[in-house]
This record gives sequence, structure tokens and C-alpha cells, in this order.
Amino acid sequence: MCTDSGAYMANLISCASCKGNQLKAVNQTYVEESDIETTTYDHICGSCQHLISSHHHKFWIDGDYQEYTMECMLCGVAEDSISIMPDDPRKLSGLLL
Repeated sequence: MCTDSGAYMANLISCASCKGNQLKAVNQTYVEESDIETTTYDHICGSCQHLISSHHHKFWIDGDYQEYTMECMLCGVAEDSISIMPDDPRKLSGLLL
């Protein structure tokens, strides 16, 4: 899963500062440069405003595929590639499970 909004809440037990467990997304930026869309924002505690983690998401088109990457200490690290065609040729050939 590569999310460009929200948070993977299963990884949050509580804020290290106040033990709250409500998050807010703040300082969101969106930059499109060289056909790469980059979204960044901070996860902060909804109670005490402590910075939980910074979230970075990238999206670009490579040939017939949409490519995604995500890095976040809360949500994790992930990559994904999805065909822009109705049927992914890699799945049809058995190369992608």
C-alpha cells in the first residue's frame, strides 16, 4: 500500500509525549517536477502537536505503468507499479503475483 494521504494507524500505539492516539496531517506540500509528483506532509499528535513522522509519496508514469513510492516512519516503506492498461500484461504472463 502506497498512500498519498492518511496514515497507517495499525502502527501507532500512542504519542511518545502525551500517550494520545489521534493524528493530524499538517504542512502538506505538493510539487510536480520532471513528471514526478511528490507529496509530503507531517503526522502530528492531535493532542500535543508532537511530530510523529514525516510522510513522503512519489508518483510518476513510466511507459505503460504508474509507479508509486512511499517512505514514512509511521506508515512504512513501499513501492507499487500498476499498468495503465485494463489488463496488466505482467499478470497475464504470470510475471507479477
